[in-house]
Amino acid sequence: MSLEQTAIKATYFSMIGNTLLAITKWIAGYFGNSYALIADAIESTTDIFSSFLVFLGIKYASKPADENHPYGHGRIEPLVTFLVVVFLVISATIIAYESIQNIQTPHELPKKFTLIVLGVIIIWKEISFRIVLSKSEKTKSSSLKADAWHHRSDAITSVAAFIGISIALIMGKGYESADDWAALFASGFILYNSYLILRPALGEIMDEHLYDDMVDQIRIVSQTVEGVIETEKCYVRKTGMKYYVDLHAVVKGEISVKDGHEISHRLKDALQTMIPEIAQVLIHIEPDDMIDQ
Repeated sequence: MSLEQTAIKATYFSMIGNTLLAITKWIAGYFGNSYALIADAIESTTDIFSSFLVFLGIKYASKPADENHPYGHGRIEPLVTFLVVVFLVISATIIAYESIQNIQTPHELPKKFTLIVLGVIIIWKEISFRIVLSKSEKTKSSSLKADAWHHRSDAITSVAAFIGISIALIMGKGYESADDWAALFASGFILYNSYLILRPALGEIMDEHLYDDMVDQIRIVSQTVEGVIETEKCYVRKTGMKYYVDLHAVVKGEISVKDGHEISHRLKDALQTMIPEIAQVLIHIEPDDMIDQ
């Protein structure tokens, strides 16, 4: 199965799971008098749309390079991640506003059965986070990673709701707003989590150097290619789920241009064979007698 197919299957999993959980939370929150659970439902509803955006982004990013996009379409991935963050910020803002409104408005205690619903949701969301995160690490997809952290933030808002409802039920009358304070805390966590998701996507779109492990791997593979003495500069940038490499390779200065050309092709083939996620390698040949000049 290709990386793109793996990522797409993970988005199907997210969309179906988020839809079922959103419906469950809305029903349980409404009939259970729990705004923390309704706040959770709001986030899960935005998660459905953000997962769909991730799906569209991955589908578009997997399109092959063309005349107008010689480096492929992978840049759509961090852009989709930005949109996912916008959805998170909007949901956090709505939750915070409604929480403050409910804190100021007297209301009934939440129902006990909401704790059972939340317990199941917390377990399922943590499982979902681990599944989607493992797929994002396998595919190197930034937008899929953002989707995974959506699941984790959902799990933590559910934990906050569980704590708030528990306090309200244990302490009784006068503590009804504990549920709402929990939702307010959850909104703050969602905003913080939004920054954690945004930061690496911003680094990717700005071609920030984040790939030391891959550079080390490239140098090791290069040393196995006949004719390559060593490597100098090595720059790696990520586009979607693929990497583009600029590499300076040192060869003997007395060889012909044709021999240098053949070495560069062997080096390119070796790198793309040993590191399949590399889409393209631009190799600059350096003669060894010019290195110290």
